[in-house]
Amino acid sequence: MSVQQDTQQAPPPPGEGALKPVRESHARNWRGIGWGFVVKLVVMMIVNALGIAGIISAFRVESWIILGILVVLLVAADYVYFSKRVIPLKYMVPGLIFLLTFQIFIFIYTGYIAFTNYGTGHSGTQEQAVNAALIQGERRVESSPSYPLTVVERGGGELGFAINDEGTVKVGSEVQPLTDVGEQAAGAPTDVPGWQIVDRNQLLSDQALQQQVIDLRVPVSEDPNDGAIRTRDGASGAVYQSTLVWDADAQTITDTTNGTVYHATDTGSFVADDGTALPAGWYVNVGFANFLKLFTDPPLAQALGIVAVWTFVFAILSVVLPFGLGLLFALMYNDPRIRGRKTLRTLFILPYAFPVFLSALIFRGMFNSEFGVINDLFFFGADINWLGDPWLAKISLLWVNVWLSYPYWFLVCLGAIQSIPADALEAAEIDGAGRFARFRSIILPLLLVSTAPLAIASFAVGFNNLTLVYLFNQGGPAIPGAPYALGYTDILISAIYDISGVSGGAADFGLASALAIIVFIIVGIIAAIAFRQTRRLEEF
Repeated sequence: MSVQQDTQQAPPPPGEGALKPVRESHARNWRGIGWGFVVKLVVMMIVNALGIAGIISAFRVESWIILGILVVLLVAADYVYFSKRVIPLKYMVPGLIFLLTFQIFIFIYTGYIAFTNYGTGHSGTQEQAVNAALIQGERRVESSPSYPLTVVERGGGELGFAINDEGTVKVGSEVQPLTDVGEQAAGAPTDVPGWQIVDRNQLLSDQALQQQVIDLRVPVSEDPNDGAIRTRDGASGAVYQSTLVWDADAQTITDTTNGTVYHATDTGSFVADDGTALPAGWYVNVGFANFLKLFTDPPLAQALGIVAVWTFVFAILSVVLPFGLGLLFALMYNDPRIRGRKTLRTLFILPYAFPVFLSALIFRGMFNSEFGVINDLFFFGADINWLGDPWLAKISLLWVNVWLSYPYWFLVCLGAIQSIPADALEAAEIDGAGRFARFRSIILPLLLVSTAPLAIASFAVGFNNLTLVYLFNQGGPAIPGAPYALGYTDILISAIYDISGVSGGAADFGLASALAIIVFIIVGIIAAIAFRQTRRLEEF
């Protein structure tokens, strides 16, 4: 009995026996979660925060397509990473999202822009165009009183004006018309709810801030015809109204100084009866107008014809010449009779290690007609205008491209030649085949089997080699009468760059997008045909 009493456990206190299994269960659950789940939870919190921020931004600018895409992606990500039914998708979703964002979306958006007139003078909505036109015609209203004014600021660096309108404090910003926020007997407002007053000394000492304040205009009301508050000294403001009056019902803008009426057109412009137009416009759908313009506008079609022919020539020679030179060097320096082959191989691949942009800039200076070393060292100081003559500029560009790309083909061909079975070459030699016969019948066909896909890829690279063309001579010399500053050494991708206006001048993103789609189709068709032809080499 004593042994049984010693081994018998004392009964647990009331309630503790029921809580102990619960505590153990909770401990097991927390141990089972692990750090992986915690990291996943933190990452998804960040993803959801960024996604919600993007959704709010899309809602504010009324970009409903972007909003819908963000909602779908966010819901899909949450479902995938918090569900146990779609484990493979946990690994595929990041890649799919990047593919959708950086490939599919960009292609679809480019296609959308190609059917609009989006560009300089047509970069916003009609409402923005109306506001821009009215701002350009603003003048101070002669009867407008001078309001005591205070420059205010709130989160995000947004500036605004607070005025005292006969005892009523009103505040607004560039995107928010004046609203009543309080009362003050006299003087400039000293307390503006929701805003922080900009110190006067800071305003006087910061020239950049002064310019922002002078350029700032705060609408008086939602109606753009009511004008806006502007200031010249940061201490007083007045109402400025435009000499142009917008009639939303009639879709017209009237110049009150001369009575000219500008009508809204289907092409996104305000045009008067005499053909004059306001500089501010908006983007609209123009259908296939951009595609037709590429072929029906004589100056543009002629210039693009020259560019297109040179593009094909440049892309083909960018493969053939470097490949031939690389193959020649590979055959030479694969010969065991040449001493110091390793050192010579290293020297020959040095151009491949140089950045393209740096090499292009260096060669640009070397081909300069006035002080370039090409003329001084190789042509006895002759004044040869390498970059100003169309044919010489093309030859110079091809030379630079060959110098940059032949080391790549040297390495590829050398590796392919060394992988050819020696038995086949020995058997051909025993049968009496000479060096040229062995090269033509064995080495070259086997070499093309492994290098043909690389040649196709190199053709696509040459077709879109914007970096070299733009940095070497910016596509020059210029084609006489060509729009958009197109030149004789421009290729289609650099022509797209010029038309888009990124390098300066007027921009026509719709036309540039249309040309980009055509280039994509051309390259895709050529690549598809070329890959089909490579199957014959594989059969060999």
